[in-house]
Amino acid sequence: MNNSIYAHFHPDEKSFVDRVQEWLTRTVVQHEVRRTDFLDPRQQFIVQSLINREGHINYRFDGGHEEAERKRAIIAPEYIDVQYEDTELVVIEVTSAHEKFNELDHGDFLGSLVGLGIKRDKIGDIYVHPTFCHIVTTKEMATYLDIHLRQVHRLNVFTSILAIDKLIPIHAEIEQQQFTVSSLRLDAISSDAYRISRAKIVEPIKAGKCRVNWKQEEDPSKLLRAGDVISIKGLGRFKLISVSENMTKKGKIRVEIGKYI
Repeated sequence: MNNSIYAHFHPDEKSFVDRVQEWLTRTVVQHEVRRTDFLDPRQQFIVQSLINREGHINYRFDGGHEEAERKRAIIAPEYIDVQYEDTELVVIEVTSAHEKFNELDHGDFLGSLVGLGIKRDKIGDIYVHPTFCHIVTTKEMATYLDIHLRQVHRLNVFTSILAIDKLIPIHAEIEQQQFTVSSLRLDAISSDAYRISRAKIVEPIKAGKCRVNWKQEEDPSKLLRAGDVISIKGLGRFKLISVSENMTKKGKIRVEIGKYI
């Protein structure tokens, strides 16, 4: 691959870029139809960017419903209509007779899956409801989970496999906030968003616990733009919705964010 391609991506993404390029080569040369693992939005962007550069390839993303965050891709030669290709997604429904089931959260379910030795890219979005949980996965992985997933955070659970059209997603709620900042630096906006001092917010960023648009970011001085999604492990996630073009009389910048709740 032309080394100039890497300039468009973070150095840590080089191995994924190489993997995607291999998929595309096999699609063009060997006429292969590929169903990928689940990709986060940043990885989806990379796949889309490289396919647009390559040309002569059809593709689509599917995560079970339109607003899904993690999606599987189908990549195929241009003469194949991928709209009619099965993405082979199903739902694992998890229930329990225990009264404390409604206290479980997303991290509890994800932790149990990881505890079974399952890699994150084998699982799509996880939707936790008061009396059940829907986990999007592939037909192949669903069989394994249906046999082995028997506890979540020490609670005994039952599982069943459902067709993907039985998925009941949860639509993310966003709490909007407006405030002024001295600059559009990552640490400045995050400090106000999480209501943590600027000195303390720098620590998790430099420790590699921060992601901007699903890409690890360790530079507190990185300038943000409207549309960026920021997450810091243990603190949650927010989106920078808008940045005012007009400064306040004191030279501050008005911003609006949306915190995922």
